[in-house]
Amino acid sequence: MTIRRRTLLAASAALLAASQLSLPAHADETTLTIGYQPIVEPSRVPQADGTYEKVTGAKITWQKFDGGADVIAALASGSIDIGYVGSSPLAAAASRQIPLETIFVVGLISDAEALAVKGIDKPEELAGKKIATPFVSTAHYSLLTALKHWNIDPKAVEILNLRPPEIAAAWQRGDIDGAYVWDPVLSEIKKTATVLATSSDVAKWGGPTFDAWIVSKKFAEEYPEIVTGFVKVTGDAYADYRTKPEAWSAGSPQAEKIARLTGAKPEEVPNLLKGYYFPSLEEQASADLLGGATVKAIAQTSAFLLEQGKIPAVLPDYAPYVSARWAQEAAKLSF
Repeated sequence: MTIRRRTLLAASAALLAASQLSLPAHADETTLTIGYQPIVEPSRVPQADGTYEKVTGAKITWQKFDGGADVIAALASGSIDIGYVGSSPLAAAASRQIPLETIFVVGLISDAEALAVKGIDKPEELAGKKIATPFVSTAHYSLLTALKHWNIDPKAVEILNLRPPEIAAAWQRGDIDGAYVWDPVLSEIKKTATVLATSSDVAKWGGPTFDAWIVSKKFAEEYPEIVTGFVKVTGDAYADYRTKPEAWSAGSPQAEKIARLTGAKPEEVPNLLKGYYFPSLEEQASADLLGGATVKAIAQTSAFLLEQGKIPAVLPDYAPYVSARWAQEAAKLSF
């Protein structure tokens, strides 16, 4: 049986005809390891359905992570091929010249991340308080940006490095006064907390953040058709949500699948999805989003991380770490 016929069985005739990609001889034996985070977003549905496996023809291992810094470490070590990260760990990784490419902007973070506090009514009262956040995450970056906006010295605040599950436990025990974190943990602590600022606010103060899918350059070079298929499936999930968000309501199969993979409650999923702006595949394919805008955002974030002493240096150009190629190729496919 020819390679093209094996691919037809693994994916679909329409996908192959549209992509005109030739899979390597060992494509149907390829193992793809994807590092994901339990964040409420549309691509959790094709993950649950096995659609990624059907389209790429690869045997996929899904590995769960609680923060972007761990995803970056796994990608750098070669233990995962594709990973889900926030813009801050992405900027830190690019600044350290880890060989990766940004292939899909998952969502522009709005109210899905926020600083939730207890017993604090205004920013000035943060001094001396224990505030938790996962270090080198988008939440950490947003927290530091907010403190800078409020003219508060970060050293005046006891900032603790905790992952989301640890934040949830520390909040329940009363060990912390607040946290800058993301959903679904954010939704839980908000039940007994006050939101002092969201990432939508921080974006207005000059610190926009986003989540993204990245790929190891080595894997992308060896299996371009798999990366394109991955981006196509992700883009289709976003299109499905954007076209008919009411179909993703509480009790829907989509909400149930997302809840199962993230730990969120099914009835919370519709509202949590509203915490992001999800760019379409067509927007992804534009030179502006996966090009100018994303490169600029990574450069600005890197400059801030350097200022905070989180990275040793910044690069003159971050364009090599962002590519619209995969979205452009995926946009040509139909199946």
